[in-house]
Amino acid sequence: MTDLLKTINSPADLRELTREQLPGLSQELRDFLVDSVSKTGGHLSSNLGTVELTVALHYVFQTPYDRLIWDVGHQSYPHKILTGRRDKMDTLRHYGGISGFPRRVESEYDTFGTAHSSTSISAALGMALGARAQGEKRVAVAVIGDGAMSAGMAFEALNNGGIHKDLPLVVILNDNDMSISPAVGALNRYLARLMSGRFYAATKKGLDSVLSMAPPLREFAKRLEEHAKGMVVPGTIFEEFGFNYIGPIDGHDLDSLIPTLQNVRRLALEGEGPQFLHIVTKKGQGYKLAEADPILYHGPGKFDPAKGITPAASVKKTFTQVFGDWLCDMAEADKRLVGITPAMREGSGMVDFEARFPDRYFDVGIAEQHAVTFAGGLACEGMKPVVAIYSTFLQRGYDQLIHDVALQDLPVVFALDRSGLVGADGATHAGVYDIPFIRCIPNMLLMAPADEAECRDLLTTAFKQNHPSAVRYPRGAGVGVAVTKELKELPLGKGEIRRTSTAKNSPKVAILAFGTLLYPALEVAEAFDATVANMRFIKPLDTDLVCELAKSHDLIVTLEEGAIGGGAGSACLEALSAAGIEVPSLVLGLPDRFIDHGDHALLMKECGLDVEGITKAIALKLGINPKKQAA
Repeated sequence: MTDLLKTINSPADLRELTREQLPGLSQELRDFLVDSVSKTGGHLSSNLGTVELTVALHYVFQTPYDRLIWDVGHQSYPHKILTGRRDKMDTLRHYGGISGFPRRVESEYDTFGTAHSSTSISAALGMALGARAQGEKRVAVAVIGDGAMSAGMAFEALNNGGIHKDLPLVVILNDNDMSISPAVGALNRYLARLMSGRFYAATKKGLDSVLSMAPPLREFAKRLEEHAKGMVVPGTIFEEFGFNYIGPIDGHDLDSLIPTLQNVRRLALEGEGPQFLHIVTKKGQGYKLAEADPILYHGPGKFDPAKGITPAASVKKTFTQVFGDWLCDMAEADKRLVGITPAMREGSGMVDFEARFPDRYFDVGIAEQHAVTFAGGLACEGMKPVVAIYSTFLQRGYDQLIHDVALQDLPVVFALDRSGLVGADGATHAGVYDIPFIRCIPNMLLMAPADEAECRDLLTTAFKQNHPSAVRYPRGAGVGVAVTKELKELPLGKGEIRRTSTAKNSPKVAILAFGTLLYPALEVAEAFDATVANMRFIKPLDTDLVCELAKSHDLIVTLEEGAIGGGAGSACLEALSAAGIEVPSLVLGLPDRFIDHGDHALLMKECGLDVEGITKAIALKLGINPKKQAA
């Protein structure tokens, strides 16, 4: 542990340091961060870029009384370290440990949970208005990344926030998508401090008062000021929203950050209205390997800081890689295919597609609502859009999914990556709700492949339909089934029997597996001599197969890695009810609670969806001793 950092157990300790000590603390914090993340895995580049900003914010603002909201929350590791969680960083993103994102239940300094982007300004506005209503004089600060500013929700919040002229609201734009240009130097620092200082504010207010008696002159002065600021800063748009724009300034220069933040806080508290500070930082700052390749070091696993990240040898393709290969092959076969991603090119496996088909690749930024409706517009003109989107992020485009795609029955394919539990990213990123929320939408088709080869086949099947469709697949690799280059279409709405029971006596068990739980189901079936069906399709459900198995078996078991309520098991029970078939049933899936971060296998075990848990649940349903059955 380094000398200064080990003395900081809260921001109050930080505020006891002198200004001269802060650069040293920042370097210690950066070194600790690299060492810590190299041992646990997690987000690195973005956090290295916010070290000085975090130090300056907690030094200037009276946290936690002043509210500090990080957006997106993956840049909050330095914040966690400085707010009493330094000694818990070795548990980061591990089962029972601290989260990789801010969580209100984890610390009073985590004032708002942020893991999906572009929510901070809305939350900060609500907090500022809530504090004012209760007579509290505090500042609400939203730190938002440049990527998150591409979402409509951020601008909706700016539009709403700017009408409150005396509200103590501060928005800090952490612009880390560019290098620090010559404009961000001594002159810009001087201008930022000048525009946030008392003299500028007082002069502006005084001139405004005098010129109010001469409207033409007042309008001319306003335009002249905006023009002068516009020549050196790109802030006119934020001024039009009603915010006082300041910057851009170097987000790694504490001599610039601290006095500017002090001025901004004072302006906010003195009723000068919402403030907008634009800072420029560099992803990976201070760690040369991350500076050189911030994308590679965005969310690494464990690595040696001295050697950096080395490619891991893997014989299995991930589902994401299977999708990426399929997308390129299908684009080669059908010129109508276009690929869309809401700022997840690497995560969704679209790097090769962009390189090979740049004119048919569209990254719309962190704007899921727009991505869905944009796809609908393309489909109206005869194109075949494929939207590559994480399951958890499709939640953000749900209205558009219903109104702009399904209602109009437009042939858009949604490739739902990260469906099911997602391990270390936890509840905020888990794709556990897509089955219930898609299954209830008319015209929608929903498919769940059991392995890599079937994933390719079902993507092809979805693409061949003239209706909106979704294929859900998990994070990581499957069981290692070989994938061919064939673009094979499977019979729509038809499952398959993968194991047939030979039991002569009751009870006969049939396990209906949706998705990758097919392979645990096949293991479990050996203990009960059970029939196993690979259902493949959640909608349209293979009702003939469900009813046939219900008539010939004594217990129907459904398996899905998704929310039980309204899920695939519910669909089977609905089908049996409609057919007037009564049979004992057992619906196994994810429980009705948010599931924390941790190793995927451990979480599945906790939810009773590993081989042991499924075996135990069936045995208890049958009134059999689970241990004897397993033996």
